[in-house]
Amino acid sequence: MSKGLILLTGVNGYVAAATAKIYLDAGYSVRGTVRRLNSAKPVEDILKDYTSAGKFSIVEVPDITAEGAFDEAVKDATAISHLAAPVSFGFTDPDPVLHAAVNGTLSILKSALKAGPQLKTFVYMSSIAAVLQQKPPPYTLTDEDWNDFSVSEVQRLGKETTGPVIYGASKTAAERAFWKFRDDNKPGFTTAAVNPVFVIGPPLVAPKSVSEIGSTYRPIFNIFSGADLPEPAPFLINNVDVRDVARLTLYAIEHSAEANGQRYIAHAAEGHPQAIADILRKAFPGAKDRIKEGTPGEGYNKDYQLSPEGITVDSEKGRKSLGGWTDFEKSVVDTAKALEHLL
Repeated sequence: MSKGLILLTGVNGYVAAATAKIYLDAGYSVRGTVRRLNSAKPVEDILKDYTSAGKFSIVEVPDITAEGAFDEAVKDATAISHLAAPVSFGFTDPDPVLHAAVNGTLSILKSALKAGPQLKTFVYMSSIAAVLQQKPPPYTLTDEDWNDFSVSEVQRLGKETTGPVIYGASKTAAERAFWKFRDDNKPGFTTAAVNPVFVIGPPLVAPKSVSEIGSTYRPIFNIFSGADLPEPAPFLINNVDVRDVARLTLYAIEHSAEANGQRYIAHAAEGHPQAIADILRKAFPGAKDRIKEGTPGEGYNKDYQLSPEGITVDSEKGRKSLGGWTDFEKSVVDTAKALEHLL
């Protein structure tokens, strides 16, 4: 017997596909949304046992920003996880990106108001990009911080805005809209947000080519395949396992009263390129000739945590909720194993 029906948007995405499996394994039914039905086939193939048992289904929502786009999809849902959103650091025009992020969020929230009393909670997938601050280190990011700088930069620069700033603005504006909707409408369901850093870990659907590898875990593949170790980009090398992000959204559903109104920052480790190389060379001794050695042990803390004199992250609330993050070495090795067929 199902624990309930969770509506999961953008289910063919990297994080959402892993989240679908976490929900299904936990005893829930999942209704996933995609823009085109055929895009969900790889996920359906892997979860075919759940599909044949009637626990996993797919619905098409071609335009998530359209009025009433989710009215049918939300019916009978006991929880909603909204993960569908534009994700890229290569954006060049902020207008369509912010439109999709903000109006896609408002569209499903409006449908959620019509869903009925069985809907108990709504979890919104935000990002650390909505939290980042333009403050000099040392500084600790908390769930009270907001990246309003990116929004003001988009307003100032328009189409001259860089891709990363556009992405940050889209996540900030959409999450701001999420909480404002909650305050204005006082819905009968609880609300929570999850704000992960760069997500790594094995994809549910293994990429068929190098070009399909997700941007957040591509650095692991690059190092595993023998590329030169890149210079570490300050803060942008921070990681959390995709399975932890999924489990955190489930936590917010299963502990809805506790999670109501909360933002959960998901951050486990600083994924320094040298640390990744050291981990992979140890875990795959047969690949030592391929993986660049670099300068073993240098440039990172042995516990893979951020140095207090720089920008640090308070992710203790999420860590306590899950009972700890997945070990960084396990995340790196599991990601490499999932991509080994592409070498």
